[in-house]
Amino acid sequence: MREMSSVFSIVTSILLALVGLFLFLGGGYLAVLGGSWFYVLAGAVMIGAAVTGIRSPRLALRLYAGLLLVSTLWALFESGFNIWNLEVRLLTLVGIGAWMLLPWVWSQGGRWLAEKREMLGAVGVSVLALVISCFTSYSIDGTVPADRMAAQEADSAADGIPAGDWQAYGRTMGGDRYSPLGQITKANIGQLKRAWVTRTGDVRQDGEGTVAGPDQGHEFNLEVTPIKVGDTLYMCTPHSWVMALDAATGKVKWKFDPHPAQADQEKNVYLSCRGVTYYKIPDEIQTSCRTRIYSPVADVRIVALDAETGKPCDDFGDHGFISLRQYLGHVPHGFHFVTSPPLVAKNRLITGGWIFDNQANFEPSGAVRGFDATTGEIAWAWDAGHTPETWKPGPDDVLTRDTPNAWGVYTADPELGLVYIPTGNSPPDNWGGSRRPFDDATSSATIALDIVTGERRWTYQTVHHDLWDMDIPSGPSMVDLPGPNGEMIPALVQSTKRGEFFVLDRRTGQPVPGYPVEERKVPTAGIAPDDRVSPTQPYPTAMPSVSPPDLKETDMWGATLLDQMICRIQYRQSAYDGQFTPPHIGRTTIVYPAFYGIVDWQGITIDPQRKIMLANASYLPFRIKLDHRQTLEGPGTLPKWDGKGEEPAAKGDALSVSPDYGTPYIAYTNPWLNPLQIPCKGPVWGTITAIDLVTKKIVWQHPVGTTRDTGPFRTHTNLPLPTGMYNIGGNIVTKGGVVFMGATADDYLRAFDLATGKVIWSDRLPAGGQATPMSYEVGGKQYVLIAAGGHGGLGTRSGDYIIAYTLDGAQGTGATAQ
Repeated sequence: MREMSSVFSIVTSILLALVGLFLFLGGGYLAVLGGSWFYVLAGAVMIGAAVTGIRSPRLALRLYAGLLLVSTLWALFESGFNIWNLEVRLLTLVGIGAWMLLPWVWSQGGRWLAEKREMLGAVGVSVLALVISCFTSYSIDGTVPADRMAAQEADSAADGIPAGDWQAYGRTMGGDRYSPLGQITKANIGQLKRAWVTRTGDVRQDGEGTVAGPDQGHEFNLEVTPIKVGDTLYMCTPHSWVMALDAATGKVKWKFDPHPAQADQEKNVYLSCRGVTYYKIPDEIQTSCRTRIYSPVADVRIVALDAETGKPCDDFGDHGFISLRQYLGHVPHGFHFVTSPPLVAKNRLITGGWIFDNQANFEPSGAVRGFDATTGEIAWAWDAGHTPETWKPGPDDVLTRDTPNAWGVYTADPELGLVYIPTGNSPPDNWGGSRRPFDDATSSATIALDIVTGERRWTYQTVHHDLWDMDIPSGPSMVDLPGPNGEMIPALVQSTKRGEFFVLDRRTGQPVPGYPVEERKVPTAGIAPDDRVSPTQPYPTAMPSVSPPDLKETDMWGATLLDQMICRIQYRQSAYDGQFTPPHIGRTTIVYPAFYGIVDWQGITIDPQRKIMLANASYLPFRIKLDHRQTLEGPGTLPKWDGKGEEPAAKGDALSVSPDYGTPYIAYTNPWLNPLQIPCKGPVWGTITAIDLVTKKIVWQHPVGTTRDTGPFRTHTNLPLPTGMYNIGGNIVTKGGVVFMGATADDYLRAFDLATGKVIWSDRLPAGGQATPMSYEVGGKQYVLIAAGGHGGLGTRSGDYIIAYTLDGAQGTGATAQ
């Protein structure tokens, strides 16, 4: 026994000395950088205890017990009773202390309690602090007033859409994502079961599904929200298939594969299609293809299909197809594609597209184009760099290159005749020295265009001279709000990646009275000498925000005390003066909120009856560093390119190395993770929030999602800790007072009580549910449906599932498309 005790004591001293040395050296560097002195002092005590433990175990135990007590007080001082912040500060030390409580570690053969009394007490105090912190709430608790929950005006078919249909991506062109169906309520939701499951057959292929990069595979993302018209569901898949399903059974009615060119699919960094568009050609127009489904194709085309048969509409474009490459000049493969459904209204098909971020400052145009929805002939192009900016290009004309693009879902008010365009930046994102005045005037903005003519009616910018990729990823949602004199004002709410919400009069683009916006000073130091930065940025002052507070060193996180210290060092090494810190040259800059968004392409949901807005949000900082081109082009690591032909390969991950051809710089961009691939910013990582649009207050806010499927080193196994999780995909709300949301990285579909935000039902999905659900009625039954196919960037399980739920369930098993 004495020999075993001697061996364990020696091993304990060696390991403790190594941990102590790591903390001492790293902590010393942190202290030099102006950070906390705790780590260097803790390391010194550990080294002292390790040396003392060989000859005087009792003294060593007392030293470590003292360190554990001091650490508990320090942790409580820095973070209070916050379980996530206490855990990272104390769990490593408590684990070491628990090891020292073993009888054969640092024992001189006396009574265990006598030898270990101090250590037992210190461990107990730390564990007690951790236990108490487990009861801390990270929610804002509240309740929608009963009269507001009961408020229901007489239901009418919004925009002529029957209550049981979901005819557009956001159900209506107004994008509120509200279903006027009330069969499913919080009282009966416990009976909700799967009615059918259909497998599309479009699955991830080799080389797909990873974080995107032109030579490292593609993100395979099933992000689709099907639409429902009559008794049929319509949808698209990541490889551009278009499908029609029986809404009651999930049986495949027809499937169309447009066979996109392989060259495009191999270069597109996202393999995704978020939805299709239904449109009935007006009766006065002659056509043999009256009801149509329009869908984007991965090789920069739009296809129009007969909604009944799935056959291409021969009188549209070239036998059912139009190419979006026309009028763009030279378009290298992968530099332009469409992931969002086009908006179709008043016999106009309106679309923009995604332009490959951060590759050059001579990329294809981001112009928005309107086509005749019957023939596919171009009707107009809104081109910010052309005079006039709205025009009809001829066959050989080329739209202005490198203008801001609009890649998200568009929304519209057909009565006003306006379509609302959410714009991004003129590439590249993080250096704007070559941007032109019309680029700066139209980027990161909501722009209202006349649906028929394409004329710009108004512009509202949410970020000035955007250097952080804070493009607007989703069109605004429509809602009528009470004005100061009791009148109803036709409004829109524009969500942003910043987590801010702008409430505008959708007729004029001006802030609605009572929802003011002010310009606030932002950091300006450190900007590249050949660029500029706006000294102020717009902030809605009356509306609540889900934007996070500025980071502090004490916010740093990790799996252990050791990697948390690395994050604190990185924080002190980085340029960071809060939100809107400009990207620096040669020094890493923390960007938070970051371009993955607090609220991303899913946008927001609005209950138009109860005037409640819902938003789910994610919190993950990124880091950016600008560097001179010569650092990579000089040694040949980055091939040179002048924009002619295809972009050269072998430049690395598109997310981490941005070549920014045509500019003086390259950019390194990455999510801020430590060496264990653990976020450097701790929980909460994901929330869902309800905001009262009338009182302009948060009603409730709760973390949503657990760590069940997200572990260290990107593994898919973990304890289901209720940290709130990163999420991609939106939510919907129903007349029955139930909110549905997938989106989170732990592969669940959840239902929430609209009144309180409490989870009242959930179902474990067979793959990631990174899509916005929808709801419809057929055969007298309300269905809730979600696509579960995973997301390559988020790293969730991949699949090809379309899952529908009803209160009685078990209607059928669907089918696998062949």
